[in-house]
Order: sequence, then structure tokens, then C-alpha cells
Amino acid sequence: MSKPDIHADDYALTFNTSKDMLACMQAGRLDSISIVPNMSCFEECMELLYREIPKLPFLPLLSVHLDFVEGRSLAGKAAAPDLVKPGTDLMGLGWGGLFAASYLPHKRKKIRAQLVCEIKAQLAKAQTAIETCIGIAARYSVPCGQKGLRIDSHQHAHMIPVVWEAVLEAVRAEGYALEYIRNSREVLGVFLTDVSLYRTYRPVNFIKNRLLSLYSHKVDRYCKENGMSRMYLWGLVMSGRMDRERIERLYGKMRRKAQKDGRTLEILFHPGITLPEEVTPEIAKEAAADFYLREDRHVEKEAVLGVEW
Repeated sequence: MSKPDIHADDYALTFNTSKDMLACMQAGRLDSISIVPNMSCFEECMELLYREIPKLPFLPLLSVHLDFVEGRSLAGKAAAPDLVKPGTDLMGLGWGGLFAASYLPHKRKKIRAQLVCEIKAQLAKAQTAIETCIGIAARYSVPCGQKGLRIDSHQHAHMIPVVWEAVLEAVRAEGYALEYIRNSREVLGVFLTDVSLYRTYRPVNFIKNRLLSLYSHKVDRYCKENGMSRMYLWGLVMSGRMDRERIERLYGKMRRKAQKDGRTLEILFHPGITLPEEVTPEIAKEAAADFYLREDRHVEKEAVLGVEW
């Protein structure tokens, strides 16, 4: 069987999050990472990575982690007024607002146009930094297999219909060579094979799994039409606590299912923890309390460093 892609989200969400993720990179344990482009700490976090690349065993594949639910608008409130909180440049429409806009004809066209502006700005900023990383790796003979643009998103927002349309429009308009876009499609059946684990899952994560599955078919079609491999994601039902014990119990089944269906398996972690003093208005208070500040992030870091794939 082919090795899965061990992935970590949220580089540049905060500086400490990035330091934790970098420790996993230094250990050679991450195949790919996602970089958040619209936080104030972006430049500081990227400078940290630039300095460390020459010492890495290899440079992971680097994705742009498009963010429409937290951080600041890079397009600006003049170009994307409906995406931000009134009187600020902070993202404010949120997942629910983007979802609703997909099904409200009088809003969809306007929101899509603003999203295209925002996506172009986020892609330009992040991809410039990613190309700098690839250049440093080449200069110091650090292995790196990346050739083109890779895309995923914070809270999987790119799967929402209006966002998906805007992402593809922005990519076409800017002429990017897209080599990967995440399909947040997770096999539910594997989690149901072990009754003893049922109570360890948060019910809301099953809802996320089913909702994102509904939107996954368009991603499959796009990948097939554009010569990209199809994939399964593992990291929704167990989101917030991708711990070593449950991973090791389910890993064989998940990997065999992906192999049987001819799909790449991406295993998603959030191995970086945010410090209390790093919680600024750019970060949603609910997300910080329920996720970013929790010790479970260390559980995920330990799994990245400890599980034998």
C-alpha cells in the first residue's frame, strides 16, 4: 500500500502554533502543511520557516490555507465589504454566512465577486512566500517535490458552493498551475466498525462529515477532469483530538479502504497550540476556547511524532 499523506493545518495561525508544527517538520514527520495567509503574524512565522529550511530533512508540500472565517481581509473592506465585520477589516461573514449566501440568489453573485477578490489576494501573498521556501530548499539541496499551487481552507470553507466557484474563478483568472485541492471527503463507515469508540466522538463532527460529503462530488469531478488523484481525508470525525490510540486502532482499516477505492489518504492534524496571550481579535473566541488553547493540540503533536505509518 502507498504511504498516506501526513498533513498539518494552521501554520502562521499564531507564532507558537508555527513553532510546534516546525518541530514536527524538523523530525521529518510531516509530508505537507497548510499556511494561513491573513494573520498579523504571517511574516514573522514565514521568516522562522525560511531560517530553518536549510536544516530540514525535506521541505513538506506547502498549501495555501484560505481563510474566510478568521483573520483579516487582504482584499480590504472596500473590495470585500460583505465579508468583514462592520467598521473593521476582520473577517466576519463566517461559515454560516457563506453557506447561506450559496442558496440566496440575490446575495450569491455579489458574495462570489467579493470572494474572488479576497482569494486572489490571499493566494498572491501565500504563494509568493511558498515560492520563496521552494527557492531556499533548492539553494540548500533540501528535497522538495512541489511544482505548483496547492489549496485547502480553514474549516474546509472552500467546499461551500459559492466559495468553490470563487476559488476556481480566481485560479483561472490568475493563471495558476493547480496541482492539488483538498477534497474534505471522509469515509464514515470505518468509524462505525469499532463500537467501543462510539462515545469518544463528538456528535457535531458526524454532522460535519456528512455535510462535507455532500459537497465532495464536485471536487472528485474536478480532480478527474484535471488529472489529479482523488483522495480521502481523515480528520473530521476525530477533529480536535486525532490521538495516537484511536489512530492506531483504525489506521489499517482506513488505509485499506483508500487503497481499495484507488484514493490517496490524507491524514489531517492540528499539532500546534495557541498561547493565551496570542488570542487577538483576529481569532474567534469560541474557536480559541474550544480548540486552539486546548491541550488536545499536544495530543495531536504527540501522534504526529509517535505513530509509525
